[in-house]
Amino acid sequence: MGTLQHAQLCTAGLAQSPAYGAMWQSLCDGHEFSEVVERVCCDGSRCWLEALYAPVRDRQGVVTHIMMAATDVTQSKRTELARQDHLWRLSLVADTTDAAIVITDSNSRVVYSNDGFHRMFGWTLQEIQEQKVLELLAQQTPVELFERVRGDLRQGRPAEMEEVATGKGGRRYWSKIICNPVMDAQGQWAYTVSVLLDITKTKIHEVLHQRALQAMSSDLPLMQVLEMVCEEVERLAPEVRASILQVDEEGLLHPLASPSLPFSYSAQLDGVQIGPRAGSCGTAAWRKSPVLTTDIATDPLWDGFSQLILPLGFNVCWSTPILQKDGKVLGTFAFYYRENGPFVASSFHQQLVEACTDLCALAMERELARQRIQRLAFHDALTGLPNRSLLETQVAQLLDAARENGQRVAVLYVDLDRFKHINDSLGHAAGDELLREVAARTRELVRKGGVAGRLPGDEFIVALPLGAGEEANAVIERWQARLMRPLHLSSARVDLSVSMGVAMYPEDGTSTATLLHRAEMGVHQAKAGGPGRVGFFSVELSRAAEERMALERALRAALQAGGLRLHYQPQVELGTGRLHGVEALARWEHPELGSIPPSRFIPLAEECGLMGGLGRWALDQACRQLAQWRRDGLVVPNVAVNLSASNFHNLELPTIVAQTLESHGLQASDLLLELTESILLDSHGSALQTIERLHAQGVGLSMDDFGTGYSSLSYLRRLPITELKLDRSFVADLETEPTARALSAAILGIGTSLGLTVVAEGVETEAQKEILQAQGYPVVQGYWFARPMPPEDLPGWMAGQGMGTSGS
Repeated sequence: MGTLQHAQLCTAGLAQSPAYGAMWQSLCDGHEFSEVVERVCCDGSRCWLEALYAPVRDRQGVVTHIMMAATDVTQSKRTELARQDHLWRLSLVADTTDAAIVITDSNSRVVYSNDGFHRMFGWTLQEIQEQKVLELLAQQTPVELFERVRGDLRQGRPAEMEEVATGKGGRRYWSKIICNPVMDAQGQWAYTVSVLLDITKTKIHEVLHQRALQAMSSDLPLMQVLEMVCEEVERLAPEVRASILQVDEEGLLHPLASPSLPFSYSAQLDGVQIGPRAGSCGTAAWRKSPVLTTDIATDPLWDGFSQLILPLGFNVCWSTPILQKDGKVLGTFAFYYRENGPFVASSFHQQLVEACTDLCALAMERELARQRIQRLAFHDALTGLPNRSLLETQVAQLLDAARENGQRVAVLYVDLDRFKHINDSLGHAAGDELLREVAARTRELVRKGGVAGRLPGDEFIVALPLGAGEEANAVIERWQARLMRPLHLSSARVDLSVSMGVAMYPEDGTSTATLLHRAEMGVHQAKAGGPGRVGFFSVELSRAAEERMALERALRAALQAGGLRLHYQPQVELGTGRLHGVEALARWEHPELGSIPPSRFIPLAEECGLMGGLGRWALDQACRQLAQWRRDGLVVPNVAVNLSASNFHNLELPTIVAQTLESHGLQASDLLLELTESILLDSHGSALQTIERLHAQGVGLSMDDFGTGYSSLSYLRRLPITELKLDRSFVADLETEPTARALSAAILGIGTSLGLTVVAEGVETEAQKEILQAQGYPVVQGYWFARPMPPEDLPGWMAGQGMGTSGS
């Protein structure tokens, strides 16, 4: 035993622990023992030794020695430690990643799951070990899909799928599942490493946005788009029922979509005022923040409304406001649950709500934009009334209804009297305010089945169905009385006056276009009689309008084809009897209508925009004729041409005049342009500018019909005119009216004091001539001396008056 004792002494210092004593006892009992231990080498470095202890027995089998052999295993131990460290690090990564990792065997049974799986789905490894993970998680997925996936794995091919996965307690995630097969040495499928990623937010946006945006791009109605959103949400979350309400400008709720709730429930919410106790939805809209009611039966927010939803089996409501970017509430998006539980307001549902409220806001804002565009296209921007396009459609619908009901309809064409004066004197802002007030009155008056709209400017159209026995006159009088009440604008009080034209259905027409046209004819007739009048369409009015249209067409044709001519009336100097000049006067001899007087076709030319062309024609013809007379040796000092105020608005008139004179070889002093007193009241600065430029060119300017208008002497003093013409109305009364004689003398005095030539026109008797001569008038014209005559008659008349030619 000495050797054995020596061995014990040699090893006693290596370890003093009870475990080591037990190991030594085992050796003494004849059992071998091995261990790997770390030791310090002679040079101070550390190494790993694999020590083998073997008992040595004598012939009697008694252990007499312990043999120990040590092998240096430092390198292999370090390799093992490195591998263990690597595995530890891999385990650490697997457990700290957000991804859920599961390892299953060839039977698809779980053998490993990381902490990420536990955090995402709630199950521990012990709870799911030996279960099939795909069937456990993707409960709504068809089994056939799982079999296809496993078929790929058996072939060594990875597989991917995106499914809604359900965790412990019903928690849901939209997961991307990536399955990678691990094959054994024989190439057989041994394990599957599956990684599950939470793609809920991305997938919800992808699925919902794709369907919703596609629906919107297809221009589906708003309600249809939102119903599709609700249906998709309920497919992803079958435990909820979705509802979308709209909030209007007045703060009232209106149902838009709730495909799984009874229509009766939504209908009873229509028109509910949002407020602090208006259910979950009305309160959410009021607060502009989500509201969760977990017990509808007892929550005070639902007082007065709980009886609507409780019979349907729902006791939980989670409502979220739908907001514009500026914070304005567009509506609410609500989830209804049957009972409070883990599903209520869960992370999955929150992400659904976030995606849906964004989509709803987009769809509702798009609908509002579409309505604004439609309103701009079919409504007057200032008053909000229908424009002509929409109005004609509405009138046509009203006439169809009247035809079915046997009703009469009054179509009114309303024109505001003196609107331009109000607009100019009070400003455009006041004019716009007046139009809005008139529109508001009109809208109020047509509430009972009528339609109304605004035309450009200050004109309105109204169509009113008449009740049985109701007279149009009574309706129109009532309308006039209400419309013509004084208006109190922000800047002034205005006494409003309106003129109306009236056409009756079916007496005056059965189509919208005909009735509107005939009502317009009526208002023109009314305004011709003065402000505040009513003009009813009549057959005579229609005949007159048709004649006017025919005359307008004929006048256009005559102006283009040379159907007009100029006649010339001489102007005579009383003192010498010489020719002072001639006035060019337009004449129209129609081959079928006969002679048409200027008093008829000149105003028509003004109305239909022909005065510009008529003036240029007269100017060219008069200058051409003066040049021809002079070539013939006739002494004609100048020619006077009448132009309207609209001709003087043309800033190109001085250029046209200069070119015309030059083309006919005339001087500016050979031409006299006659203008009327209306120029003095013209607000167009262009007219006065044109007159100044003509005067600077040396063209003579004559004030025609002086004394009959609203002449201002201060204007007269500033205008560069060279001649005044006493109106024929004064000349006609010279023999009988002392006042006429006094006025003619005064006008002569005014003209003389301003250095102007004064011409008396319309002299028809010798007595008139003598009175004018006695008063000192230098120039006269009229039938007493000569009627207007064709140009070829002037030489004969001059010869008869003893007026020579340039060669005599």
